[in-house]
Amino acid sequence: MDINKVLSILPHRYPFLLIDRVLEFEKDKRLLALKNVTYNEPFFNGHFPVKPVMPGVMIVEAMAQATGLLTGASNPETVTDTSIILFVGIDKARFKKPVEPGDQLHIEVALKTMRRGIGMFDCVATVDGKVVTTANIMCTARDVKE
Repeated sequence: MDINKVLSILPHRYPFLLIDRVLEFEKDKRLLALKNVTYNEPFFNGHFPVKPVMPGVMIVEAMAQATGLLTGASNPETVTDTSIILFVGIDKARFKKPVEPGDQLHIEVALKTMRRGIGMFDCVATVDGKVVTTANIMCTARDVKE
């Protein structure tokens, strides 16, 4: 999926869109996304001026956006123009290495289960093949009119 397809599924826009491209996609199973981390990211101005590090919460948000992409691309009939995919939970988040400007963040999400409309995903973020962050994330699609 190129950026145009990503934009057609996710409601996020600059500066909060954290997925640049989808490299691999298996319907209802898994998705591998790419985020090019550049020094121009707005959060680097303050985190940290001496040693820029991508905030862990932004890595988790990128993972949540990847789960939204997997959900939306797998279920276009459920995820429509009048719905959004909401981040509803996180468990077992672990941060193993810092992510810095110039890194390519690969985000792999795999659907574990879907119960009552809530998807539970295993998520792993890597840089140069090394794990930087892991988490279990839950999301669900909701109509924006609710």
